[in-house]
Amino acid sequence: MTLIKSISGIRGTIGGNSGENLTPLDIIKYTSAYALWIKENHQNLKKVVVGRDARPSGKMIENIVVSVLNSLGFDVINIGLATTPTTELAVIKENAAGGIIITASHNPKNWNALKLLNNRGEFLNAEEGNRILELAEKSDFEYSKIEEIGKTLRIRDYENNHINSILKLKLVNKEAIKESNFTVAIDCVNSVGGFAIPKLLKSLGVKNIIELYCTPNGDFPHNPEPLPENLSDISNLIKEKNADVGFVVDPDVDRLAIICEDGSMFGEEYTLVAVADYILSKTPDNTVSNLSSTRALRDVTEKYGKTYYTAAVGEVNVVEKMKEVGAIIGGEGNGGVIYPESHYGRDALVGIALFLSLMAESKLKVSEIRKTYPDYYISKNKIQLNEGIDVDKILSKMAEKYKNNPLHTIDGVKIEFPETKEWVHLRKSNTEPIIRIYAESTSKVNADNLAKRIIKEINT
Repeated sequence: MTLIKSISGIRGTIGGNSGENLTPLDIIKYTSAYALWIKENHQNLKKVVVGRDARPSGKMIENIVVSVLNSLGFDVINIGLATTPTTELAVIKENAAGGIIITASHNPKNWNALKLLNNRGEFLNAEEGNRILELAEKSDFEYSKIEEIGKTLRIRDYENNHINSILKLKLVNKEAIKESNFTVAIDCVNSVGGFAIPKLLKSLGVKNIIELYCTPNGDFPHNPEPLPENLSDISNLIKEKNADVGFVVDPDVDRLAIICEDGSMFGEEYTLVAVADYILSKTPDNTVSNLSSTRALRDVTEKYGKTYYTAAVGEVNVVEKMKEVGAIIGGEGNGGVIYPESHYGRDALVGIALFLSLMAESKLKVSEIRKTYPDYYISKNKIQLNEGIDVDKILSKMAEKYKNNPLHTIDGVKIEFPETKEWVHLRKSNTEPIIRIYAESTSKVNADNLAKRIIKEINT
């Protein structure tokens, strides 16, 4: 079916032919290339962390990855079933040379992937990722002799370390959460959030937990991407059980969607906005999100007299910008919260703890919290590309047309319309032959109309 090689790793469907799907041969090839890259950059570090989500193919891939790393002389800390942010934290805590997360995030269960981390528990940048792709292409690997084969240490329940670190965060108000006696509904799509999130909630003093799809068997009961059209079950359950809030995560638990007490959607774009508002109210400082995220974060940041910055799409780009400007919080509009006080990675567990703290301290219902933020709507569109189309020429044409508007060209072209608080972002997809066109305005109709206008201008 398909195999996608990118700077962040390798992703594909299970089965089929090598080089076309994610097969054992491909896993060996790219794991070996990653190990060789580590040897080039961290000669004194011989430990690698491996964690995985609950997909049916996960254990098989885990066995291959661990064996390959051992065969190249690396000791493996295998934490087994674990969230992506847990694995990232494990790299830091274990002083490892890097980590491999076996997860295809929100893709269907017939997909899987190798996501690659550096020794800071962060995703690789473009230069690092490209070097691994080069090494994989050469496939010039020398495996270890018997005396140099690495060992494997199996550590279970590593999420306990993750949760303990969250409880120590200064702005997580455990006492207020406990006193609020919230009823919390969760949908963990039958993956690793199914054991990590209930454990987190109990540690925060939440006694009333309504669990939906919390068996970590990788049998996704609905499309695992936490978008409104996939969340009707938990929405209905919240109304039926009179829950105070609902939390939904993707299979590897780095994205967080919030459901209001009336079953309505808080909005994935507003997960970061709300958490940032809480953080900034205590410790005002700069913020960052990617170019395709809502301007509501800018509004909230400027309310506290601080500066909002944009980054190119991709977690690694957001993290690099956050470090550059000293941002206290950042992330992406897909429900990804990055709080450096914990670590530089999207973390739904951190997001849950901070949002519950906001609820407890504000004493507002979730729907009331949502009303405290401006309403923006993003229209997501795409243009199919025919062979021979010069995308760069199209983007240059649009940048020239709107040269008197505020422009961002670090990732495609983003055009701002300050007088109407609107923007449109045009960028070429890295995985499909399309141009993505995201437009935001103060109403759905206006956002759709802005997108249609830009598409018409591109086509003329």
